[in-house]
Amino acid sequence: MPGVRVRFAPSPTGSLHVGGARTALFNWLFARGQGGRFILRIEDTDRERSSPEMMEDILGALQWLGLDWDEGPFLQSERLERYRQAADRLLSANKAYRCFCSTAELAAKRQAASASGKPWKYDGTCLGLPPDRSREKHARGLPSVVRFKGTRDGEVVFEDRIFGRIAHRTEQIEDFVLVRSDGMPTYHLGVVLDDLDMKISHVIRGADHISNTPKQILLYQALERPVPVFAHLPLILGPDRTRLSKRHGATAVTTYRDQGYLPTPFCNFLALLGWSPKTEVETLSTDELIHQFSLRGVNKSNAVFDLEKLSWFNSRYLRNAPAARLLPLIRAELEREGIWKEELGSSSRAWMMTVVDLLKQRVRMVSDFASQGRAFFTDDFEIEDKARRKFLKSDALQVLMPELAARLGSLPAFGLEETESALRAFAAEKEVKAGLLINAARALLTGKAVAPGIFEVMVALGQKRTVTRLSDTSWMEDEPRAGE
Repeated sequence: MPGVRVRFAPSPTGSLHVGGARTALFNWLFARGQGGRFILRIEDTDRERSSPEMMEDILGALQWLGLDWDEGPFLQSERLERYRQAADRLLSANKAYRCFCSTAELAAKRQAASASGKPWKYDGTCLGLPPDRSREKHARGLPSVVRFKGTRDGEVVFEDRIFGRIAHRTEQIEDFVLVRSDGMPTYHLGVVLDDLDMKISHVIRGADHISNTPKQILLYQALERPVPVFAHLPLILGPDRTRLSKRHGATAVTTYRDQGYLPTPFCNFLALLGWSPKTEVETLSTDELIHQFSLRGVNKSNAVFDLEKLSWFNSRYLRNAPAARLLPLIRAELEREGIWKEELGSSSRAWMMTVVDLLKQRVRMVSDFASQGRAFFTDDFEIEDKARRKFLKSDALQVLMPELAARLGSLPAFGLEETESALRAFAAEKEVKAGLLINAARALLTGKAVAPGIFEVMVALGQKRTVTRLSDTSWMEDEPRAGE
């Protein structure tokens, strides 16, 4: 679609949350799929709450997600004169007026309306103020805001690409504020002028903005400029079907990044929150998402954020990703945990890839490589209580495990076939079940009750480390033995 220009316009008053990330992703996918442009704009006119730190957090989150922008980031704070000029033109054209009602006066009227059970909107007190009187008040420096001069009859109608035809009676729309008393533009003035100046063709945003759209269409019309296409996305809800918030867990994208989720499966998961692809296959690459995405596939119904589903996407990606692609991520995680050693580096790359391939079948997040797989990268690990209680409770193991270690240490070759044959032959010789030795070895070698196949573990650890760990009897002193 030629001429497609979309934008993502976050406010740097907090971190990029899941809902904002989904909006950015849908805009980005639409632009990339239509050969259009993706513009990044920062709405930073809230001086008290905006911060450079939050802007950097948002930019970092977008970069982590892989959502590169073609233009920007543009800052609203650098366009203040543009907004003031537009407000002055609307005043001159009698399409806006100055309102000198004080905050206290407006609060009293709002309270009175509430007490009578009626909805409140600005009653137009200053609408009838003669132009000369208004200019005189303004010249004297009396505090005022600039309000849009609305119409009292008719309706605003627009065709939303997702929700269809939406109509709103103009009599229900108050004369909304365009410029605050401190000279800062409101959201409505800023967003309309920005979208006009940046030639935005499609406004793709959350459904919570539907109520803002009629006001903004009136403003487009007052400025005598064409109205863009609107597409409002369904909301994202928590498992309890209420709007997603911190009470449901993490909502910031960077939190999920730090927990070990990866950008590709995260975007795959986000894309399916309110959008249905053309295929029944759920795991889609970025290129496949771009190719399949369309506004026609976006649902009207709200989406539910399912953390288990996100973890499933992440684990599936880890399982299928080549070890070489995961190595830099795993190294960074090991470094954060303080267990990276240079001997795990380039000289042992083949060994690292073997371990990664072994572990990735059982992990859900990158952080699991450092937690569940800790015993592969360092000898400094503990045996978890579950493994100890379940697999190390037999007194016979105090003698059997050191003897098994000696048997394994004498093997001239230390592969899968040799280690399994040696353990099973040893079990038969001692007249014990092989499972007793396998489970005990799993606990002593990995510290876990659940781990990859024990013979793969042995081979990955190597003969020396396997023998050393199975020979170590210090675990016997950590907890009273059965029968004591």
